[in-house]
Amino acid sequence: MGKSIKIFDTTLRDGEQSPGCSMNLKEKLQLAKQLEKLNVDIIEAGFAAASPGDLLAIKEVAGVIENTTVASLVRTHKDDIDKAWESVKGAVSPRIHTFIATSPIHMEYKLKMSPEAVMDRAEEMVKHAKKYLSDIEFSAEDATRSDVDFLAKIFTRVINAGATTINIPDTVGYTTPEEYYDFLMKIRGKCPALDKVDISVHCHNDLGLGVANSLSAIRAGATQIECTINGIGERAGNASLEEIAMVLNTRKDIYPYTVNIDTTQIMRSSELLSSITGVKVQPNKAIVGANAFAHESGIHQHGMLSNKETYEIMTPESVGLSENKLVLGKHSGKHAFNDKLITMGYTLTKEELAEAFTRFKDVADKKKEVHERDIDAIVSRQNVAVPKEVELERFVINIGNTITSTAIVKMKAGNKSIEKVSTGDGPIDAAFKAIEKIVGKKLKLEDWSMDSVTEGKDALGDATVKLREIGNENSNVYIGRGLSTDIVEASVKAYVNAVNKMIYEEKQEEQIG
Repeated sequence: MGKSIKIFDTTLRDGEQSPGCSMNLKEKLQLAKQLEKLNVDIIEAGFAAASPGDLLAIKEVAGVIENTTVASLVRTHKDDIDKAWESVKGAVSPRIHTFIATSPIHMEYKLKMSPEAVMDRAEEMVKHAKKYLSDIEFSAEDATRSDVDFLAKIFTRVINAGATTINIPDTVGYTTPEEYYDFLMKIRGKCPALDKVDISVHCHNDLGLGVANSLSAIRAGATQIECTINGIGERAGNASLEEIAMVLNTRKDIYPYTVNIDTTQIMRSSELLSSITGVKVQPNKAIVGANAFAHESGIHQHGMLSNKETYEIMTPESVGLSENKLVLGKHSGKHAFNDKLITMGYTLTKEELAEAFTRFKDVADKKKEVHERDIDAIVSRQNVAVPKEVELERFVINIGNTITSTAIVKMKAGNKSIEKVSTGDGPIDAAFKAIEKIVGKKLKLEDWSMDSVTEGKDALGDATVKLREIGNENSNVYIGRGLSTDIVEASVKAYVNAVNKMIYEEKQEEQIG
């Protein structure tokens, strides 16, 4: 068996920087716990100096993760490093990840520093971080457009100062696999000190080569790969964790290395992230796309019926997919429901189980059969919910092709029930405008989408809305999800969910401030 490759997941940091992928504290904690189930080696939980909210989120993640290293990214500034230590010091295994740009273009135009000054700063800040803890990662931002001799010098100095992991990233996704392999081998030849530490790579996907470059880096001696679930991240995203894990798992004849990833948790991790961010995975996405294990061609189907290995190089079960062996309905009890959840990999508290069972019964009353994907949607939406500052009580909508759509919506806020009427361009628009009146906010609907969870006329509709507050320059985009067999009800639930996230985050910011 070959060397072990560490998986450094940066979904909560680099992934969250992807437009429209921001997460609130509760969502970050939920995803962090799932990443621990996935068995990643390091969770980069955020950028502590970015904001008080980010620092708090890292601190909370550090406090709940029991078996995984928790890292904070920082610039080479003392204040950044001090904040990073504050955020990760409660972790069972804390790490500080500091970086500075090393390419000529970045040093001249962004940093406005000489190469010697950059080396001095890097060395000084690694020493400063070393006062707090032993696990220090140093990154040379834009390494693939940096001078090899300069990188060898700066790496030697930071390793001597105490760095234990050296990250050599392809920050702008510019390199190619063969070029990256040669580049890394040259650096290793000029910097013998690299043999004493972990060599890490962080490959962006601007040319679609993030995974290929990461695999080339492993061949060149890298022992840590930085990646994200579903490949999300800045611009075109990062190397995809699930693709790297399954390549190393499937092609051991080419890559005789081991990874600690529990591949059966891949699908759940992917679906949870999509549920939180509202960003769907393309159907033909490798490993986690809806079509990854689907076969429509008659020739393919015939081969699959004869022997699955004719067209499947991995089993669906290996990534956490399974057949719907047990179909539940409205007569199913809580015990059968809980047994099904356990087989699907969920472990719920009594309170969570009770709430999930209530939601299951609501769906079962409207559908003849509740399938595994329905249950997954029910539970995953529940797990990333936020406190219900406002709660939908009822709505009535009048529509027709010769009348203006009118919505009457009644909601509960605290101990008070509020009812408003509004008209709109269709039933959903009318309902959304009535909700705006109730919460007293001017909201802009950035996006609305509807997907079917399963097939058939009684399929659950999964609605996603993205909205922001008008007139608030600092307003984030808030993502809401709603489930129902009725598309209008699903849309209204999604809108209310997004509004609750907005109110929840505003309260969190007030507490931090």
